[in-house]
Amino acid sequence: MTIYQWFIFFLGVQLIHGLGTWRLYEKAGRKSWEAYIPLYNSIILMKIINRPTWWTFLLFIPVINLLMFPIVWVETLRSFGKNTSLDTFLGVITLGFYIYYINYTQDVNYIADRSLKPTNTVSDTVGSLLFAIIVATFVHTYFIQPFTIPTSSLEKSLLVGDFLFVSKYNYGARTPMTAVAAPMVHDTLPFIHKKSYLKWPQLPYFRFPGYEKIKNNDIVVFNWPVDTVYKFFDKSGMKADKPIDKKSNYVKRCVAIAGDSLSIKDGIVFVNGKELVLPERAKPQFSYKIAYDSNAPIDFENIIKELDITDAYGVNQTRDTLFFSALPMSSVEKLKSVTGIKSVTRIISKDIDKTIFPHTKNWNLDNFGPIYIPKQGKSVAINLETLPFYSRIITIYENNKLEIKGSDIYINDKKETSYTFKQDYFWMMGDNRHRSEDSRYWGYVPENHIVGKPIFIWMSIDGINDGIKNWKIRWSRLFTTVSGDGEPVSYFKWFLGFLALYFIGDYFWKKRKVTKG
Repeated sequence: MTIYQWFIFFLGVQLIHGLGTWRLYEKAGRKSWEAYIPLYNSIILMKIINRPTWWTFLLFIPVINLLMFPIVWVETLRSFGKNTSLDTFLGVITLGFYIYYINYTQDVNYIADRSLKPTNTVSDTVGSLLFAIIVATFVHTYFIQPFTIPTSSLEKSLLVGDFLFVSKYNYGARTPMTAVAAPMVHDTLPFIHKKSYLKWPQLPYFRFPGYEKIKNNDIVVFNWPVDTVYKFFDKSGMKADKPIDKKSNYVKRCVAIAGDSLSIKDGIVFVNGKELVLPERAKPQFSYKIAYDSNAPIDFENIIKELDITDAYGVNQTRDTLFFSALPMSSVEKLKSVTGIKSVTRIISKDIDKTIFPHTKNWNLDNFGPIYIPKQGKSVAINLETLPFYSRIITIYENNKLEIKGSDIYINDKKETSYTFKQDYFWMMGDNRHRSEDSRYWGYVPENHIVGKPIFIWMSIDGINDGIKNWKIRWSRLFTTVSGDGEPVSYFKWFLGFLALYFIGDYFWKKRKVTKG
């Protein structure tokens, strides 16, 4: 929905509210017109149901308002004496339209001083649970969200089985674009495996100001731009057309930001003509061919363990060659020093690969570009040669009509030779260069797809995909930061220490209160 369409929808909702409650406003001693004024009517309604004014704020927060609406419906009914279980059920099941029936057919009395205390244990429990869900949803949506690393594309920096806290406020929290969705789940409801959202209505994109911009080498969580996956690991072939904020979450390293020029030469990334210098914690990995003396007593199993090599497989045709598909560059010299190993050669892709973006060039994973990363407000020449780079931006990401007539290009029915970008774009890649599906395959990541910045690993489980019996906690990774200089340092001991101090302090505090009493 555009801003104009959303505004009309918003006014329609206000009209529906006014038509369904104006007599109840009068019964409560207010003016009937107060039921129709946007925002003001919510403030007045909070006074009528004897709830704090700040509840109005919650009514306008996407997703959270879905939890608040049923509460307000029930509170409204109870303020006019409709407090039976049947009234509550009808108020919720009719999406609040039961209030219409009360408004027009019932001669109710307003209870100004009704008790707000729960009438029984069930009501108290439900109320506490709803409040907890609202608070958790607010934190989850606008501040910190937990994620799990399922693949090895950022291996060594982030491992399969790492559990992350991702900050929404570093780059600025994005308000949900999908207005009707289940709280604290992504695109699928657990257990029943059904879609967790409705595609309509969609809110316009909006992002609160962050306190930092995405920089080169930042690890970023984003919505996968070309996601049509119905469900990961599903073999049925079903596809789904998902809203932006419900597309699958990916985590990669941002190697180039808006305005940069990027190229890859023999697997090495160059940004603006200079080799990209990765931080110390980054461990770029490539495929290597290892030639060795088949008669030498080489314990490859122990070598793989010592060098912490992620993927290795042998080719037995010559009995003297081994391939490592994800070997950190930092381990190459160590491997060369092993007695019996003749050579360690990095494998560089030479063949043309048309699966590589933009699918029209003679490029591959290791030799790519140069390519310009679009920046908001900047213009580029548009012709038949450059169009493959930007056609998806023009049509999908920035919602324009695109037509090609002969050698001419028409955007929104107007012949164009240039195009000006409406938002920033980024280039995301995995450190595991030959085992990462990233921007080299599907291109740019739009700013409105950015989710947040991973800041903290609170749990890490080795063998997370191998069944619970094979799980092993990586204690050294618990409570480590994702970014920073030097190797990661675990703050788990500090956490346990502070936790122990809290419980000890709480024990003596309670004991002191009992003694004084």
